[in-house]
Amino acid sequence: MKNVFCPISEERINEQVPRITALLVMLVVIAAFALDSVVVIGFLTADFFIRAFTQMKFSPISFVASKIVKALKLSVTKIDKAPKIFAARMGFTMALVVALLFVLQLHTAAAVVAGVLVFFAGLEFAFAFCAGCTIYTYFVLPFYTD
Repeated sequence: MKNVFCPISEERINEQVPRITALLVMLVVIAAFALDSVVVIGFLTADFFIRAFTQMKFSPISFVASKIVKALKLSVTKIDKAPKIFAARMGFTMALVVALLFVLQLHTAAAVVAGVLVFFAGLEFAFAFCAGCTIYTYFVLPFYTD
């Protein structure tokens, strides 16, 4: 049943790292609004960009998450990476929109988009439910051809 939500790819990652990364994303978004800081939102946008569009093994947030997973000795469960990359691209888009709205001083709109981002990150952290994986499965994978 898990493969219905996370299509198979050649690269696999430890499921615990994206879950802790999601928690850290939630904390960064909250910090950005608490500090009223576009710089913090910019950092989050850059972090999502690294995860979504580069071949780097870790972004700053996922690096910290991997260290937390090791320190807490959380179990290793391997999952497919492809849908997580797609989810990171969605996160990048949302963080970029939040940053732009923040710069334009449209704080209510920024808070709404950030709230959706935090909601999705919360689902990943609490339930290992990846909204990006689900969207990938139903809206991207049917159009993917080898």
